[in-house]
Amino acid sequence: MQSSLSAGVVLQNRYRLLSTLGQGGFGRTYLGEDMGRFNERCAVKEFIPSQVGENALGKARELFRREAETLYQISHPQIPQFRATFEEDRRLFIVQDYVGGKTYRELLNDRKAQNLTFSETEGMQLMRQLLPVLAHLHAKGIIHRDIAPDNIILRQSDYLPVLIDFGVVKAIATQMQLQGTGVSGVTTVGKLGYAPSEQMQTGRAYPNSDLYALAVTVVVMMTGREPQELFDDISLVWHWQRHANVSAGFAAILNRMLSYRPGDRYQSVSEVARALQDLNSSAASRSVSPYNPPPTSPSLPAPPPVPAPQAPDLSHMQTVAVGRRSVPDPTAMRPPTSRRPATTRQAVSPPPSTPTTSDRGIWDNPWAVVSIFGGLAIVAGITSWAVMSALLNTQEPEPQPTPTETVAPSPTATPSPSPTPSPSPTPDEPVVFDQRISLNQGAETTLRGTLRSNQAINYILTLEAGDRLSADLDGDDVVMTIFTPDQAVFDGDSSEVTSWDGTIPRAGDYIIYLEPEEDDGEQVDYSLSLSRETEPEPEPEPEPEPEPEPEPPSDIDTQALNVEPGESIEIADQVSDDRLLRYRVRLRPGEVLRVEVIQGDVSLNLREPAGQPTGQVSGDGARVEAATDGRYQIDVFADQVVNFVLNVEVD
Repeated sequence: MQSSLSAGVVLQNRYRLLSTLGQGGFGRTYLGEDMGRFNERCAVKEFIPSQVGENALGKARELFRREAETLYQISHPQIPQFRATFEEDRRLFIVQDYVGGKTYRELLNDRKAQNLTFSETEGMQLMRQLLPVLAHLHAKGIIHRDIAPDNIILRQSDYLPVLIDFGVVKAIATQMQLQGTGVSGVTTVGKLGYAPSEQMQTGRAYPNSDLYALAVTVVVMMTGREPQELFDDISLVWHWQRHANVSAGFAAILNRMLSYRPGDRYQSVSEVARALQDLNSSAASRSVSPYNPPPTSPSLPAPPPVPAPQAPDLSHMQTVAVGRRSVPDPTAMRPPTSRRPATTRQAVSPPPSTPTTSDRGIWDNPWAVVSIFGGLAIVAGITSWAVMSALLNTQEPEPQPTPTETVAPSPTATPSPSPTPSPSPTPDEPVVFDQRISLNQGAETTLRGTLRSNQAINYILTLEAGDRLSADLDGDDVVMTIFTPDQAVFDGDSSEVTSWDGTIPRAGDYIIYLEPEEDDGEQVDYSLSLSRETEPEPEPEPEPEPEPEPEPPSDIDTQALNVEPGESIEIADQVSDDRLLRYRVRLRPGEVLRVEVIQGDVSLNLREPAGQPTGQVSGDGARVEAATDGRYQIDVFADQVVNFVLNVEVD
């Protein structure tokens, strides 16, 4: 590995390095100043390939270029702005805005030093402030993959959370490592405990994979405990609520975001935002109700410490990117159904009145005796009712519905609405996954995957009008359908076919929808070959060259005409191929000069006082409206001797 660069080094004759901000297995980050922007602070990130040699460096350049293209698409105030990428001395660099402030890991450590953690209000605020950032990324088909307290900075200038360190460059480094070892597999990126299982085990990441990591981050901030202390990897259940004072509504939102299976989580940022809005609306309605005053919530004492299992401390663990052979999708595993514990209802009755020393003669009073026995009978009845209710409630808990099995067929599939969207797929409807692919003009690519009978996948391509797309599907019992940007089946033979070739009529996102033909529960492998070519535009027919205007004769005879507005005069004369007649007429702005050929086959040319042609000549006449004050010219010429008569009029 190349040594780190020292302070004072200048890269590209522009970026001066000041210090090293951090270093990991994939590269280093330097604090620098941009001398081309008045020494403004910037972050200079160096990518360090694990392999050496020209072949490895060439591949690294290509992968690094893709990373830069991804960052270039992002423009959000809570994401460091991409500035430049360059190579110097066989080192690869990316330059981004520098964000001054503390990471949320540092903020949490400061709180824990005072035996404090983040409150529910602070956790909800962090989530609300980061949801628009994730919505911006997901709208561009980008998954962050590495959300954790270490990768969120509370910017000092405006106290907004800023999302840093995307997992893309880490995936690139792992691909390089795999290529160097010859091992084929998938690339997984994420921090242990924060990234969901489908991302860590198979490399697949969806928009709600980021939502899962965001929920883990909020839970860690509110509990002060790391994920391995809160998650039971045997029962696949989170136990975090005992360590935080959180309302039931907010806890329900977080628990759904933390669902083990992607299909059980919120599917988009908008769904989470809507749930938070509904939670606030219900809370506001309760707060203003005169019959339901808000209960006081005294600060709860810190719970007694719970012994944590012997596991590595993840508080400062680097993001893990692991290349491994493909393993079964964890989303196919069915976690044990949690049984809802029965609740015992207890009836509370006021205690009977206790006789005092002043009531020594109470047993001599028959009404007192009747009252005492009546009260005892009421208490006994209420107690019997409470016991029976408890027994009935503990007999049979309501069964929880088992969630539908979901398996993602492609390494980078991201769930989103399919051509036939269904908010909650039934067992008879396929689970559809989306994967956006980039196919350049003149390029070819082959996509391979596996589908089950209850699965389908959309490959989304952005095409331009005039592109020619060819798609060939190789696989048993798998068919494809081509959809237009408005989710209609493409005209022609494009429904449930294995081969298609056609010209794209208009620009937009086109979908290649793959699904198995048989519903027998078996897995089917497929290979989809795609090529994109641009139809050559028809060469425009050459425009006929305009016939050159006859050059005026060198002998010019100039005459002045005195024509007042509202008057007209006739002129009779003779021209030839070596003699041109030029008449000069005084015009004022707004006046119109009209010239009509009454007799003779002659050509006319009207000129402004400065000599520029006006071009307002057609057939046997000419016209010009004066824009400036001056003497306008009427040129009369022919290619032979011609006698002519003109009518000249000024309006």
